[in-house]
Amino acid sequence: MSTLLTDRPGGDTAGTRGPRPPRRAMLPALTLAALVATLVSAWSIEFAPGTLLSGLDAVGNLIERMLPPRVSDPGRIGVLALETLLMAVLGTVLAAAASIPLAFLAARNTTPHPVVHAVARGFITFCRAMPDLLFAVLFVRALGIGVLPGILALALHSIGMLGKLFADAIEQTDAGPREAVRATGAGYLREMVNAVVPQVVPSWIGTFVYRIDINLRMSVVLGFVGAGGIGFALQDALRGLIYPRALGIVGIILVMIAAMEVVAIVIRRMLLAPAQSNPRRDRLGRIAFSALIASGTVAALWVLEINPWSLFTWVGPSLEIFGRMVPPDFDALGSDLFTAAWQTVAIGVVSTAIGAVLSIPVAILAARNVTPHPVLYWLARGWILLVRAVPELILAVVFVAALGLGPVAGTCALAIGSVGFLAKLVADAIEEIDPGPIEAVRAVGGGWWKTLFAAVLPQAMPSMVGSTLYLFDVNVRTSTVLGIVGAGGVGFLLFESIRTLNFDVAGAIVVVIFVIVYSIERLSGWIRSQLV
Repeated sequence: MSTLLTDRPGGDTAGTRGPRPPRRAMLPALTLAALVATLVSAWSIEFAPGTLLSGLDAVGNLIERMLPPRVSDPGRIGVLALETLLMAVLGTVLAAAASIPLAFLAARNTTPHPVVHAVARGFITFCRAMPDLLFAVLFVRALGIGVLPGILALALHSIGMLGKLFADAIEQTDAGPREAVRATGAGYLREMVNAVVPQVVPSWIGTFVYRIDINLRMSVVLGFVGAGGIGFALQDALRGLIYPRALGIVGIILVMIAAMEVVAIVIRRMLLAPAQSNPRRDRLGRIAFSALIASGTVAALWVLEINPWSLFTWVGPSLEIFGRMVPPDFDALGSDLFTAAWQTVAIGVVSTAIGAVLSIPVAILAARNVTPHPVLYWLARGWILLVRAVPELILAVVFVAALGLGPVAGTCALAIGSVGFLAKLVADAIEEIDPGPIEAVRAVGGGWWKTLFAAVLPQAMPSMVGSTLYLFDVNVRTSTVLGIVGAGGVGFLLFESIRTLNFDVAGAIVVVIFVIVYSIERLSGWIRSQLV
């Protein structure tokens, strides 16, 4: 899991070496810059300080109208729920199959040529920067409504994460086994299979399981654009203002995602225990896991009625649609395009700031080694799990229904969704800090608050800063698609241009989205390297 941890900011050094304190000169400057950016962004989208509280009150009133939840036609909903799960499994399997060879080309120590390395890394970055919902819209336009566009969208977007983490794992391998295999006269392929793959398999398994968990969350909303899954039924209920039915479907989604998270935790603990005293058990566990994934893939192809050949024939029609986006037309929308782009960034800035303020207290209570009482620990962990189980797009739908169209609804949705993401990262990081300073403060009679501020927060600060920057990166990516439900940002213009077949305009919007996401990713990465 070492590579998986490196992609989660603040977790790259946890458990291996002590956290390095942030550079003193940069942290105050970064804090001031973040405060100014938040105030300017909030002013530009007319987000008042009490907006979130009033929004929660409006959401509470909306939920009252949804009660009691109702699940009509449970047979159909059950089929759609199974369809959603199998889409996540098949999409992740396809992404992993494509990411393995791509990772060897993208890793500096295994790539055959620097040009190949640059091209492979560029493709991985593109897949990561483009939202999965955008891929789904384009595939639906090219292939028609159904589960195949959703599966392909999940697979293509997942390559951005799996390809990067697989390549990073390869770059961290020990060169000794490779040199030994090469000394026997083995070729490149045998060298990779015999010397590199055995070292990276544990990390790859952890990343793969984590990605299935993520893709299940993603797949529940693909139905909003006709790409299959239970999201279609949810959107149908919301459009018809049948709120009790919508709440019933949300409840099913919550159970699905929570169950998948528990299963993922169990699998990671079984297969990736830090010290395996029984190699035979370890080998049998991996064989069983491989058999489970293989049977799940076959079941997905059969239940979803996917012709295996269609996993290859999609390329032609999709390239035709993608090709119609070139050359991009930046003149059609004029200044509206860049106004919407700025609105997208502003939503990401404000939601991240609010999310950080809301998340830190929850994270402290959810850390087993710091929480003042076990009851508070379980309440905090339960709240994190509940919030994480609701995709941001569904939160955006709820806030739009409660507050009306616009960026305020999108900001509130992302701010609440941020609690599930950031609080978990920070809580996990706090649980991994060195217990020595905590015990030292307690030994001299320091109370809970003294221990928190003198021993816990100074150690956790690097992880908190890194995770918050990563959250900002994620929120900006997510905000690019919230416009599909009227929650502000550039997403509305994008989906309207595709709906009206103005693909050259959509191409311009895609270019702008890519530039925004890539620039923020590089900026936040640089800041993390300076601070963490």
